[in-house]
Amino acid sequence: MSTARYRAFIAVAQHRSLSAAARALGVSQPTISSQITTLERQSQIELFHRQGYRMSLTGAGHKLLALAQKIVAIESEADFFLRDSGKLNQGELKIGAVGPFHVIEMVASYRACHPGMQLSIRMGNSQQVLHDLEHYITDVAVLAGMHERPEFQAYEYARHAIILFVHKSHPFAQRRQIDIQELNGQPLLLREPGSTTRAAIEKVLRQAGVKAQLGLEIGSREAIREGVIRRLGIGAVSEAEFIADPNLAPVRITGDPAHTTTYVYCMKERSDSLLVRSFIKTFQQLRP
Repeated sequence: MSTARYRAFIAVAQHRSLSAAARALGVSQPTISSQITTLERQSQIELFHRQGYRMSLTGAGHKLLALAQKIVAIESEADFFLRDSGKLNQGELKIGAVGPFHVIEMVASYRACHPGMQLSIRMGNSQQVLHDLEHYITDVAVLAGMHERPEFQAYEYARHAIILFVHKSHPFAQRRQIDIQELNGQPLLLREPGSTTRAAIEKVLRQAGVKAQLGLEIGSREAIREGVIRRLGIGAVSEAEFIADPNLAPVRITGDPAHTTTYVYCMKERSDSLLVRSFIKTFQQLRP
């Protein structure tokens, strides 16, 4: 069966309409409609629920999606192997990441080694980034923390201390570091549950018997930074992700008890693929 039908199926599953899928693939809507109809007729399985112009996967469609994404990924691997004697002079590498830190420097290094390759970065939280990797939407993923699952291969990239940052008028702003006990009763601005930074800082607080206040739970680093500027509390961030600002002052915790570790992930079954290995090799040369 032509992989074009699988590509059409994946596009409709992702965009949930024939017209949006057609625009994404650069083909006509009748072409997409014909490919989906042929796929369902030949298999005698309903793959989509139709609700007007909106389409959603059936149970069988969800099962096929994972297989179709794998088929398309394997086809791409074969193309990379056969084209240009495996030198990666052209093609696409898709990267998932939870934030721009680290991944941008990796991309810059990779592009210097493989200038003909097209690169794309798909941002999301940890759960979404790992989902995309598992379902072959991305080839590699860059995120903090160890996620021990048998299907993933992880490569450590860098480890950074978690630091605090406060408004310039805060008493801590005049100090280079504070003892963790001084956070007792202090309002902290933290990411949502599941955040690697939040988990690390809460762990060391528990171990030290410190009861800080949850001043506010905020869903992004940028919003936490704005909250600190507006004096809503104390922020915590990996030192690599702190952005200097005249209204903010970074403050270390004595001994740097909390840290985050950045890893590059790939599917274990793809760890020997030409495309994935090219990225792993590049970032290992760059690694601090």
